[in-house]
Amino acid sequence: MSSEEYIIVGKLGRPRGLSGDIYVIPDTDFPQRFVGLKKIYVKNRDRWEKRSLVSSRMVSGRPVLHFENVTTPEEAARLTNRDLAVLKGHTVTLPQDTYYIFDLVDCEVWEEKTNHYIGQLIDVERYPANDVYVIESASGKVLRCPVVKQYVKKIDIKGQKITIDTTGLLEEEKT
Repeated sequence: MSSEEYIIVGKLGRPRGLSGDIYVIPDTDFPQRFVGLKKIYVKNRDRWEKRSLVSSRMVSGRPVLHFENVTTPEEAARLTNRDLAVLKGHTVTLPQDTYYIFDLVDCEVWEEKTNHYIGQLIDVERYPANDVYVIESASGKVLRCPVVKQYVKKIDIKGQKITIDTTGLLEEEKT
């Protein structure tokens, strides 16, 4: 399955109780996605292993998994700190005008008014007020753009293109 693309959704935490349950440290905006799962991919060294689950539930607001053939806290502890993933096609459907970071990274960024190529989106920084696009310009300079309607005008995931208004945002420094 090397052609499949895995999306990390969390990491295994510490064991819970005496029966082999283990907490999940979610890396998703949807921790409820773990509830009712029957299978999930677990990173083992440099490869992903598909693992069956006996149960998956929320305990005090935290996801808890119980893997097949894991019956003691010691066996669960051996899984601690391993990444958890789903296949890209099994991600949660997002509301309109919201996007996964992995869909945005590598998109080209263009200026709305001049249709000038600005650069490539290389990361999305997450902050409480709003996210910030990190853009590497054609010259190699790193630029940042707040993800607000004032600046981000259009996102075309299929076309891998983001259009922004740079007025007051990416002005050249006057010397």
